[in-house]
Amino acid sequence: MYYAAANGLVEAFNKTLCNLLKKVVAKSKRDWHERIGEALWAYRTTVRTPTQATPYALVYGVEAVIPLEQQIPPLRIAIQERLTEEENAQIRLEELEALDEKRLEAQQRLECYQARLSWALNKKAA
Repeated sequence: MYYAAANGLVEAFNKTLCNLLKKVVAKSKRDWHERIGEALWAYRTTVRTPTQATPYALVYGVEAVIPLEQQIPPLRIAIQERLTEEENAQIRLEELEALDEKRLEAQQRLECYQARLSWALNKKAA
């Protein structure tokens, strides 16, 4: 089934992914398949302007732990390591329960962003 809006979103994502790959591939441009993970990680952990959230956070309910944080743990990791398994599970459950609210807020911000964009484009056309 063809859905124009979804295809537009896919095309926009593909354009963004291609631009990210251009930044991480070697001069030969033949190693893109080895670098796609890095490009996707960058995309998933970057705050998107329309939603004011990262795609990772909207999927998993928490921000990603970047590899550097594995070496130098931030406060969030230090606190989690001191918790019991039950306390950690309870906190994670609360985070997941709040995820629907975060997604709804992101959707509302996206709709406002799209309305502002549409208004600006219509203003230019007039």
